[in-house]
Amino acid sequence: MTTADIPLEHTTEFALGEKAKLKKSLRRFDMVFFTLCALVGLDTLGAVAAYGPQGFFWLVVMAVTFVVPYMLIMSEVGSSFTEEGGPYEWVKLSFGRFQAGIAAVVYWASNPFWVGGSLAFIASAAWASTDLPGLGVDNLGSFGDFAFKFLFIWFSIGVAIAAIEKGKWIPNAGAIARVLVLGFFTFTLVIYAAQNGVEGFAAGDMKPTLLVFFALTPLILFNYVGFELQNGAAEEMVNPQRDVPVSVLRSGILGVLLYTIPVLGILLVLPSDKITGIGGFVDAVRETFTVYGGAQSFLYGITVLGFIFTLMTSGAVWMIGADRVLAVSAYDGSFFPWFGVFNKKLGTPVRCNVLSGVVSTVFMVAAVFMLKSGSAADAFSVVLAMATSTTLLSYLWIFPAALKLRYAEPTVHRAYRVPGSGNAVMWVLVTIVTAWALLGSWVAVFPGTLEPLLGVGYNFKDTWGVSRVTFHTLTLGTLVVMFVVAVVGYLSGKSVRERDVVIPIEDTAPAPAQA
Repeated sequence: MTTADIPLEHTTEFALGEKAKLKKSLRRFDMVFFTLCALVGLDTLGAVAAYGPQGFFWLVVMAVTFVVPYMLIMSEVGSSFTEEGGPYEWVKLSFGRFQAGIAAVVYWASNPFWVGGSLAFIASAAWASTDLPGLGVDNLGSFGDFAFKFLFIWFSIGVAIAAIEKGKWIPNAGAIARVLVLGFFTFTLVIYAAQNGVEGFAAGDMKPTLLVFFALTPLILFNYVGFELQNGAAEEMVNPQRDVPVSVLRSGILGVLLYTIPVLGILLVLPSDKITGIGGFVDAVRETFTVYGGAQSFLYGITVLGFIFTLMTSGAVWMIGADRVLAVSAYDGSFFPWFGVFNKKLGTPVRCNVLSGVVSTVFMVAAVFMLKSGSAADAFSVVLAMATSTTLLSYLWIFPAALKLRYAEPTVHRAYRVPGSGNAVMWVLVTIVTAWALLGSWVAVFPGTLEPLLGVGYNFKDTWGVSRVTFHTLTLGTLVVMFVVAVVGYLSGKSVRERDVVIPIEDTAPAPAQA
């Protein structure tokens, strides 16, 4: 390859200065556990199981038709385009800075709302269900309740702020905690079945219905996304060309198993009236742990502590990755430049981390007061559902970018390449996963619009507790605010973009040997 053939990208002087602060410390082991921690969220297991055998059916179907092509695509893109801020860089190289800046904001935005409005509340409810010291956590809006949720949020932020060579051990521990908690729960299910018999279900119970399909699609897709998250810290990986495909494959297989096996066990063992989407996984644990007699309370408390730790690390790992994506967009001139600074000592985007913590905390406080007001509780649920589902919208940029890069940057060396001659297989895979992301986004933003077209009844008020007009005012209003912030952020980065620098896309330095 001649010098003229070297693939190049446009970056900024600001970006080069910040990249110098990054330290390579993520090895294959870390990347597998980091991605597993991002994929497997115990907060939604009960919600999926509450849909009965159809929940298990769609978990398996989407594992085959979404997770498998998704893994193949991310293995190629993540190991070939190894710039910090992965998803932002891929979209920038494919569609330009403006669209990449919007995609970065959308990708980041759901995380502080999810941590402050969902995970913190599930964790406090789980704590309150045990015999652990109450501390007022069970009293919504009390000092103890606010303190618990505040500490929960800022633990996640603290992990994200820590230098990655040290902070990475918390997500690693979180991944191990998932295996232990779900493994012990599955073992307990076997004992429960031996003592109480198996409920079971007929094969016909898995027959899919459109109503359940549309309800489950965004939920299961939200569970299964996250393979690209590790590439938010791509330039902090020791050998991304070799380790990304392996980490994606291993974490993907483990992630699917950690979802499907417990859900199947719950459906086979527990009576249908014991499976709820409200208490979710914790309710299932409490019911099955009756087999331990006098040790039930102790073992339940230990398991709940493990459950809360997995929730904390879910938030932490997404903050680590998504905050970097936003910070990279900022030092590249596509978001407010102030947020593009990486801490010189820690090598982390502390300003973005603190922004996430502040947004999480503000949303948590607002959520408490909204939930205490019966009239505002349904509105809060709508805003939370919308905010957390925005993650799916970002993939409407990320997935097509993977295909576009085949044409825009054909000379970049692919350490791993999706099998098949030419680009035909890539076209098929990207079309499939993009269609899933589009469907999930549509039914999240515009629920109840596809069902009538297909002859399926849908009572909007009963489902959401608010009118369709109120729902769309809240959801579309949330999206408008998000896009306005993204556009204003892009405009504010003009001076940074003007200090343009052209550099090779590929790192010409040899990768260190795997330790």
